Amino acid sequence: MDPTQQLLSRLPSQASAAPAGGRRAQAARNDTAILKAAREVFIANPSAPIADVAKSAGVGISALYRRYPSKEDLLRQLCADGLRRYIAAAEAAAADEGDPGRAFAAFMAGVVAADAASLTQRLAGTFEPTEDLYRAAAYAGELNRKLFDRAQRAGVIRGDAEVNDLAMIFEQLASIQLGDRERTHELRRRYLALALDGLRAQPHDSLPGPAPSGEELTSRWSPER
Repeated sequence: MDPTQQLLSRLPSQASAAPAGGRRAQAARNDTAILKAAREVFIANPSAPIADVAKSAGVGISALYRRYPSKEDLLRQLCADGLRRYIAAAEAAAADEGDPGRAFAAFMAGVVAADAASLTQRLAGTFEPTEDLYRAAAYAGELNRKLFDRAQRAGVIRGDAEVNDLAMIFEQLASIQLGDRERTHELRRRYLALALDGLRAQPHDSLPGPAPSGEELTSRWSPER
């Protein structure tokens, strides 16, 4: 197992697939329902009690606590899953050795579809991430840099854009909530297309102000900020 696989394997993960019947299957179904409900509940209201998640998932509070002893454990799980989806999109684009612009656009579309930025936007600063979560986030940042730099060297991205601009673009797109789920995703794809146009080379005007620093982005995850 390479270092990246080792790192991802240490992140909190859902229960493994279970047989079709029995307690393990029921536990797996409960876990899927809990995580789906937790994402919806905490994105809507990060301060919501864990009991709201159990109610939304249709499971008993004791079943939830058997899997996640605390709200922080559940929040870490949500963020670990979000990081996995983000990294999967970035790794797929990084492995594409073809046109840098196409690979970069595919990466951006993959991250928007994964909707990991909604978790960052709503949960940053509400719990203490583990060192493994920070390391996974750093690895995601390395992939960002690789894809961004490759596209910028190819002349696809304007010279005054910076890699940390991507985090703000993803969060702006994640803030779009209009109509049902299908309509929301349609609008996010629309504004992603506009954002990609804005990143292209030879802009008419220079960008006002600097991009956020790495420290500014990371500091949001400290509950003491």
